[in-house]
Amino acid sequence: MNSTTSPPALDALAVVETIADLVRENYVFPDEARQLAELLRRRSAEGSYRSESAEELADAVTADLRSVNGDLHLALKHHAVPVPPEQGAAVLAAMRREFDTSLGGVPRVELLDGGVAVLEIGPKTFPLDWAAQPLAAALSLVAPARALILDLRRNAGGDPNTVAFICGYLLDGRTHLNTMVSRQGEVAAQSWTPPFVPGARFGGSKPLYVLTSGTTFSAGEELAYDLQQLGRAEVVGEATRGGAHPREGWTVHPNLELSVPVARAVNPVSGTNWEGTGVRPDVPCDAEAALDRALGLAVARLA
Repeated sequence: MNSTTSPPALDALAVVETIADLVRENYVFPDEARQLAELLRRRSAEGSYRSESAEELADAVTADLRSVNGDLHLALKHHAVPVPPEQGAAVLAAMRREFDTSLGGVPRVELLDGGVAVLEIGPKTFPLDWAAQPLAAALSLVAPARALILDLRRNAGGDPNTVAFICGYLLDGRTHLNTMVSRQGEVAAQSWTPPFVPGARFGGSKPLYVLTSGTTFSAGEELAYDLQQLGRAEVVGEATRGGAHPREGWTVHPNLELSVPVARAVNPVSGTNWEGTGVRPDVPCDAEAALDRALGLAVARLA
């Protein structure tokens, strides 16, 4: 006889009450946090979340969480596979599966015409303790290239520490990339390129192009934005999705993870970030055409 495991029972009202508390206590904007908690409780009392499906509840709650200010990092995420209960563990479990099937987040390294290299980083900017080795190998491999195209068109976010690590290969000298400001308006952390990177650097002077799409998000956007604001790279492609707030995750049901932004990024050059607007390309074009466009720009510049 075949045995089946039933999905965990869903108490939607209890889950939504937990979510309301977590949003109110942790969301980076206190006024919106109170407003969102009140909205969730009102909608719950109206019967809007009476569902036996965790996936349907995730869709409904996410729509309401984003209805106030459109913050794309606010979400109730459904995981088909049950996830660990520890804070932050759900997203790491999902990312680990992607890491293991994407050559450590470096699915493409290639030398194109004219000594121009292309390096794709995706589908995530994985945690640095996982990704440092494959990234160091790939970035060292392209270091001798005459120009570099960094493809972030399929990069959906990840670890800002990994962004700083990558930038360390593309800039000369230690460089301030970002400041994280807490819910209380205080400096929570600063992001700088590391003083040392293993392997060879591409450096801060050779031509650099960054490809983006409407899929590029979060840490992928930060990498493009940081290099653009520093005047280090030209961004080619489409405007990105527009999610700049670092987030934390809480498992509120074995198949549901709450994502809540807990700080906001402030770029030292622009004094702001890409939240809601996305990274605007220097050379706008369809994402599918971005690689050919960047290659043409690189070859022309080198000539």
